[in-house]
Amino acid sequence: MPISLDYTFMLSDAVSGGVAPDVFAATGAAFRSAHASVESRRRSGELGFLDLPTNRVLATQVLEFVVATRGVYRDVVLLGIGGSALGPTALRNALRPPQWNMLGAESRGELPRLHVLDNVDPVTIAATLGRVQLAETLFLVISKSGGTAETMAQYLVVRDRLIAAGVPLARHLVFVTDPTKGALRPIAIAEGIPALDIPANIGGRFSVLSPVGTLPAALIGIDIEALLAGAGDMTRRCNTDDLATNPAGAYAVLQWLSDSTGGKRIHVLMPYADALRDIAAWFVQLWAESLGKARADGEHVGPTPLPALGTTDQHAQVQLFMEGPIDKTFTFIAVDSAGDDLTIPGAHADVPDLAYLGGHSLWELLDVERRATTGALAARGRPSMTLLIERVDAWHVGGLMMFFEIATAYAGALYGINAFDQPGVELGKRFTYGMMGRPGFDAARAEFEALPQSNAARVIR
Repeated sequence: MPISLDYTFMLSDAVSGGVAPDVFAATGAAFRSAHASVESRRRSGELGFLDLPTNRVLATQVLEFVVATRGVYRDVVLLGIGGSALGPTALRNALRPPQWNMLGAESRGELPRLHVLDNVDPVTIAATLGRVQLAETLFLVISKSGGTAETMAQYLVVRDRLIAAGVPLARHLVFVTDPTKGALRPIAIAEGIPALDIPANIGGRFSVLSPVGTLPAALIGIDIEALLAGAGDMTRRCNTDDLATNPAGAYAVLQWLSDSTGGKRIHVLMPYADALRDIAAWFVQLWAESLGKARADGEHVGPTPLPALGTTDQHAQVQLFMEGPIDKTFTFIAVDSAGDDLTIPGAHADVPDLAYLGGHSLWELLDVERRATTGALAARGRPSMTLLIERVDAWHVGGLMMFFEIATAYAGALYGINAFDQPGVELGKRFTYGMMGRPGFDAARAEFEALPQSNAARVIR
């Protein structure tokens, strides 16, 4: 069953805070222009993420590596940050059984655990390295440039540990990096370390369907062929400038209109399935880093994405969603089939607050709560839309991720910004490099040191 988008409750004839239907209909020309812009950049070779579903070279790289190493490692440790970590984490938690790393080897079918180190907190890194057996562990070093300070610091720590333990680097390291450039490629060539490619025309937050995501996924037994097939299906469905039939286009246009004309500057993504919790975290980086930009005309644009989880956040954030500022849209992800379900036993027939639950199932309760939350928000004039997938499997997750990536590309064109750069994070990087003594960044260090310093009179001790 294809992924469907129900945007009924985004329009003002259903929800008072929604977009007027005639306004939505009138954006057809704007969307055609956005679609043309994205297609033009794709044809020029700039947007490689759209071609990943059919890139057999990359898929073959991954599958051949996995076949050659199957059964060799008990643990895989991923060193990365940003999209290099969020995407693999989302895939693991969506497409492997819950608590994958806590399962015994027999329950995992002898497949390795996957640990994702997405920060440089030494407590976490030391604990992880102390828990795995280096001689039975594969370390994935994921950095397109090979210059990411956090990932390279992790790599240097791991490399030193491997050398000290007498573990051969070429058997326990694999790089995922630019095909020709960057710091890691020459090291791989000189030391015989395997290296898989991140195409030059794919940025980190759009890289989950490249070896950045597919290699760790395949290593733990996820069907990457189905993942790519689902993404390919979504790519084909979005290969039209007809707003009425392009799901990613409708999503992008409605979010853009809600923000730019309706003041809905916060976009909540709320899956109703624990397996999809980290899809929301992955989406946050995708939407925020792509769309939060200073435009050429000096205007600052970009909605703020917010992750939530049903039903958990009905007892945390929904009070704010219902009665706080009317500045949000909501996207629910619904799953048609649970796979496994549990019937709620009937008991305490004399206790009305319990008795009504008996005979229902937990999945039924989860879905009823989603529908109830959607209705309650609509009753308060708060717009939402729902993405429906048949089940949480590789095909649907691949389609879901491609849906959000394409929608992001369209939204960038609608906002009039480049969704594929991140100039706002570069100054902080330069300051970091300068303070850490990286060659060529003395001016950045001087610029940082010229900033106002902490005022002791304003520090409360």
